Amino acid sequence: MKVDLFDFDLPADLIAQHPAKPRDTSRLLVVEQERSLDRGIRDLPGLLAPGDLLVFNDTRVIPARLKGKRGDAKVEVTLHQRDDDAARKTYWGAAWRAFARPARKLKEGDVIDFSRNFRATVTAKGVGGEVTLAFALCGEELTEALKAHGVMPLPPYIKRKDSADPSDDTDYQTLFAEHDGAVAAPTAGLHFTEGLLDALSMAGVRWTTLTLHVGAGTFLPVKTDNTDDHLMHSEWGQIGAEAALAVNSAKAGGGRVIPVGTTSLRLLESAAAEDGTIKPFAGETDIFITPGYHFKCADMLLTNFHLPRSTLFMLVSAFAGLDRMQESYAHAKKEGYRFYSYGDACLLHKRLVI
Repeated sequence: MKVDLFDFDLPADLIAQHPAKPRDTSRLLVVEQERSLDRGIRDLPGLLAPGDLLVFNDTRVIPARLKGKRGDAKVEVTLHQRDDDAARKTYWGAAWRAFARPARKLKEGDVIDFSRNFRATVTAKGVGGEVTLAFALCGEELTEALKAHGVMPLPPYIKRKDSADPSDDTDYQTLFAEHDGAVAAPTAGLHFTEGLLDALSMAGVRWTTLTLHVGAGTFLPVKTDNTDDHLMHSEWGQIGAEAALAVNSAKAGGGRVIPVGTTSLRLLESAAAEDGTIKPFAGETDIFITPGYHFKCADMLLTNFHLPRSTLFMLVSAFAGLDRMQESYAHAKKEGYRFYSYGDACLLHKRLVI
């Protein structure tokens, strides 16, 4: 398909720079087949049914943006994907792919110092400013170093003067964040509070979690003219036996499976059999969902508003229909909904296939 079909204009003042407070005061646009309804996220218990299952992503965002020096030259890097193959080749620590600025002057073998006892070696250079960095630290030691010297890797449309606002350390983590590894938040989960979960439970709605470590590639616009020519980034995910059982039980009992966020949906669809059932899964996924895709597991989708020409807007257009999403986004802009990571949410009904 032509990528231009997924383009749209968005006024800058609709791009949310901070989340709603409290979190569960966000607005919710309910996108049905024939109409869109203006609601709030707190209305969710009344919009779902007993036996429905929400599926959350429990990845935790690491402070992946680092400032360092190569000799006297300043370098800024943003880690975006762990590279286990590169780590095995170095034998002495962890390896990450990262976007570097400026990358042009970096070469293999260069050492970037982030602090006196925290540094990385450039072991490979890619395209578009990407480098592979080998750290002498790994595991918990690397996690602690990132916490000490890194900042939250906020997407580029959230503007901060010098570094992330201290409140972003908590604002950019979901209630479910447990497993370190993401460099972008599964933002649909940011709307949930303990109170909202209690209200959902009282309404008979159940929930479970899976893990997909979101990479920075989620923010990149598709630069090809045709979706067939786009190379999708890969991300590591895991669905445990308990989550698989919860999904299959909901399906068997007539409940709907509702991924919270495109990351949860992508992992479920990667692991789903043709009948929509799920088996435990662990590994990489680079599934690229565009209109015409047959959804096997997801029955509804709770998600935020996405960027034009992005793989995520293509995904929601596949789910609810391109015409419906174009109409719904036009409505959202007219009504002043807040867009992107810290913005409001949509509850999408799946497009009927006749």
